Amino acid sequence: MSKKVSTEEKKPAKEKRVLVVDDSETIRRTAEALLKKEGYQVVAAEDGLRAFAAIVDFKPQIIFLDIMMPRLDGYQVCSVIKNNPEYNHIPVIMLSSKDSVFDKAKGRVSGADFFMSKPFSKEELVNIAGQYVQ
Repeated sequence: MSKKVSTEEKKPAKEKRVLVVDDSETIRRTAEALLKKEGYQVVAAEDGLRAFAAIVDFKPQIIFLDIMMPRLDGYQVCSVIKNNPEYNHIPVIMLSSKDSVFDKAKGRVSGADFFMSKPFSKEELVNIAGQYVQ
């Protein structure tokens, strides 16, 4: 009896790459653990300068970006990303415990696609990632 061999190869699951940028190690680890459980590949950076290197090397499909960080704040990092034609298509989700109307407006002006308040729930994080990463 001969076995029929399928010529159709299994396609690898589409990579879902997320960059988390936050100066809080707790936030980075929490977001990384929650997203990895949902099948995302996650790279974390502790500040804006390291975020730029991660964007070039990792090519994320979405960036979760803290606002209040040393060296470059999230608004500055977002502006640089959104003004670079090579990376301006990447959705940037601002993360902050500062959630006033002014902070949200400043995030929009810098080019942020969405604003998420900290602390966030697993559902919020995963739902937002799922909306932007197909």
